[in-house]
Amino acid sequence: MRQNMEDMNQLLAFARACAREAGKIQLSYFRGTHLNIETKFNLHDVVTVADKESERYLIGEIAKAYPGHAVLGEESGMHVGHSDYCWVIDPLDGTTNYSQGLPIFTVSIALQYRGETVLGVVYAPYLDELYEACRGAGAKLNGRPIRVSGKSEMPRSVVATGFPIDKDRNPDNNLDNLARILPLVRGVRRMGSAAYDLCCVAAGFFDGYWEFNLHEWDVCAGILIVTEAGGVVRPFRDDRHIAIVAGNPSVVDQLASRLSDKPGCVMP
Repeated sequence: MRQNMEDMNQLLAFARACAREAGKIQLSYFRGTHLNIETKFNLHDVVTVADKESERYLIGEIAKAYPGHAVLGEESGMHVGHSDYCWVIDPLDGTTNYSQGLPIFTVSIALQYRGETVLGVVYAPYLDELYEACRGAGAKLNGRPIRVSGKSEMPRSVVATGFPIDKDRNPDNNLDNLARILPLVRGVRRMGSAAYDLCCVAAGFFDGYWEFNLHEWDVCAGILIVTEAGGVVRPFRDDRHIAIVAGNPSVVDQLASRLSDKPGCVMP
């Protein structure tokens, strides 16, 4: 049986508190000289001491409060539990921004019950913006309800996207989609954090968003926040990890009709 709402409120309060504390860790290193920047997949894929310390903190807090729960973390992988619950965490989404001193970065925390996401929190520490949702209870930004944009005309829409980390060696790099979408909309933005992009869609700051080669920790909380804000999130291909388009139904239909569901490129 799923937790009752009282229990969900406790879980949400726990996730909020953890996100804010992880944010404090990140702010303590931000724009400092001791980030200990390392690379992972390639030179474009970086990790800092703040990523690692934030994840250690989050996993430790979950282990103390909910020792039976599993945890899937970006930096350390799966920590197996013995209950039906799994926390999906991205301790610092937007590490490239963070490492450059740019203020768009987030802590993303989601909770799944038997594979269904029931809770999501995304916190942008520098901006002090906390987005949250529980399944069936709507979405909020700093305690106030939020709703996706009502725009339906593409020339009035501002949308967001991102690019895969293997863009240097794989010509399937989203440039073909960008070339198709850019002339049709008011603007395209690249914020550098998928979790934040989704929250901006939920709040109506963006009218739509698409990206591929994402992972569960990037989008788990954000997808719930979008859907609880009245939006839709739809896959548009199945060969590059997670590939999604998000927004209100009209914008999603229009974006999805123009996005390639096959590898493609526009090379310089």
